[in-house]
Amino acid sequence: MPRTTRALRPRTALLALAVLAIPLAIPLAPSAAAAPPPAREDTTARGLPVVSPTPQHMARAGDGIRLARRAELVVGDDTDEAARDRVTETLRAHGVRDVDVRARASGRAPLTVLLGPAARPDIAKALGGTKVPEQDEGYALRVEHRTVALGGKDATGQFYAAQTLGQLIAHGRIAGAEVSDFPAMPLRGSIEGFYGPPWTEAERLDQMDFLGDTKANTYVYAPKDDPYHREKWREPYPADKLAELGKLIDRASANHVRFTFAVSPGGSICYSDPADVKALTEKLQAMYDLGVRSFSVPLDDISYTKWNCEADKAKYGEPGRGPAAKAQVGLLNTIQREFIARHEDANPLQMVPTEYGDLTDTAYKQTMRAELDGAVEVMWTGTDVVPPEITNSQAEKAAELFGRKVFVWDNYPVNDFARTAGRLLLAPYDKREPGLSGHLSGIVSNPMNQEGASKLAVFTMNDFSWNDRGYDRARSGRQAALYLAGGDARVADAVQTFVDLNHAAPTFGETNWQPQAPVLGPKLDAFWKRYESDPAGAVRALRPTAREIGKVPAVLRAGVPDEQFLHDAKQWLDATELWGSALERGLAALSLAEEGDDAGAARERAAMESLAERARAITVDPAEHHQHGQVKIADPYLDEFVKGVQDRT
Repeated sequence: MPRTTRALRPRTALLALAVLAIPLAIPLAPSAAAAPPPAREDTTARGLPVVSPTPQHMARAGDGIRLARRAELVVGDDTDEAARDRVTETLRAHGVRDVDVRARASGRAPLTVLLGPAARPDIAKALGGTKVPEQDEGYALRVEHRTVALGGKDATGQFYAAQTLGQLIAHGRIAGAEVSDFPAMPLRGSIEGFYGPPWTEAERLDQMDFLGDTKANTYVYAPKDDPYHREKWREPYPADKLAELGKLIDRASANHVRFTFAVSPGGSICYSDPADVKALTEKLQAMYDLGVRSFSVPLDDISYTKWNCEADKAKYGEPGRGPAAKAQVGLLNTIQREFIARHEDANPLQMVPTEYGDLTDTAYKQTMRAELDGAVEVMWTGTDVVPPEITNSQAEKAAELFGRKVFVWDNYPVNDFARTAGRLLLAPYDKREPGLSGHLSGIVSNPMNQEGASKLAVFTMNDFSWNDRGYDRARSGRQAALYLAGGDARVADAVQTFVDLNHAAPTFGETNWQPQAPVLGPKLDAFWKRYESDPAGAVRALRPTAREIGKVPAVLRAGVPDEQFLHDAKQWLDATELWGSALERGLAALSLAEEGDDAGAARERAAMESLAERARAITVDPAEHHQHGQVKIADPYLDEFVKGVQDRT
């Protein structure tokens, strides 16, 4: 089905799951406010539900509160509307039929929820000794004595407190907890910065809801294949595209996400031409008028060995690193000082330098750190375009080179380069060192062409950027699987099996910075070692795994409520089903060969070979993927298994 026609957020089905309180779920559900999770499968060491992203502080505060049919929600003029709506929908989804929204508590309700600024007197009193964070977007929450206090440092903090409340509800009860929480990094989210088919309007709207769900506050609009972003940057957007962007900006605001508009003029701009500077400023002003308050001017993937006009050569000299930086700094400082600074509610300008992926000091970086306005955010991808790791020492060095904390554009799980052809990159975030929040202003993910499939990895990245020191990769990966599964633990198990089959994360070189099939691979290696001495035992031990793999597609298609994910993963699910069957037929061939039934073994081997060939014949639709080709699943382990069976039967 065309990507533009998929239903992306099946709220009705998830609401039903929540209302039925099926005892299988977790922290978040992909339906945002309307479908908080049902009962949890996991708790912390303190007996509290797991909350994602991991709070800075969470402790038990009492026995909790049993939900009844009625509750009061006490709000004020300074209560965030989105937070109010989320609390109301969360309570109703958990069986509270009468949510009385009022200005003062009556004192007679079985449950009173106080929502607003943490400094509001009634909220401050109910919070008691729970510390209110000083950081922007922070919040404090306390559940005790029939009262839930949700106090935000600001409106976004209120919204995040409301989300955490939804994650504390299980089995018709709000856990007795106190939470003091804030993001470790100011900027968190995603950048649509890949090559290839841009996301559709529906996918972008879905992404805004997802970012809101995961307490991420940043979306950068920078699709390389949008002509008005790069080649036609001087031209205004057509009316229909402006209307589409307006809807996206509104959805972002409703989720407390900063829609960051990026325009990339570096391929053709004449830096010294006032007309080009004026055209760029007018483009930004048009987006400001539409509601945008965050802006970026990426100058990546361009050449600084040539000028786009003779006037730049006359002004800056022969092209090179230093002159290029000089010209870029002049443009960026003009935008920051004469556009951003004159719009009081605009956030600091963001930029991507031409030297964005290394730690080499050059004339380019020297000019940047010496002359670029200190308010400008500089993005950096790490030590390479796709770095195998990002350490504290690397980030500290990058901050020194650019004269400020850098904002990481992490090229994960993006799959627009050659070594990602035919792959979904689903592994949880890894190889990024705890403590990076001390050196970075934020992290955004550059996701895949497939928006829905990107959520598994981006969920864990947003968990890390919220609380890098508290990040637990295994826990976060499980939470991401449960999020996608709508809280169903059995479906989440199948999600994690599927993640294992699509776990590889290639670099631009010849290595993977995340391994392929870290669960299945060692199992198959162990299988062949055991097979040499105990063929029957080896086959018997591997059969459940083969059966599980074969069933994964049916479980996901029946149980994952996110239709965009199912659409994005279709070819990989088809291949998984075939490979699971191939594994089973290969095991049958080995068993029959051991029993001396050569004809039966040949028959099963032929069936295995046919299934494997059908799986290898599945390709990626080039209309939906920049790097198309054969779908890859658990390579090379499955091909090696087929070869092993052929050699032994």
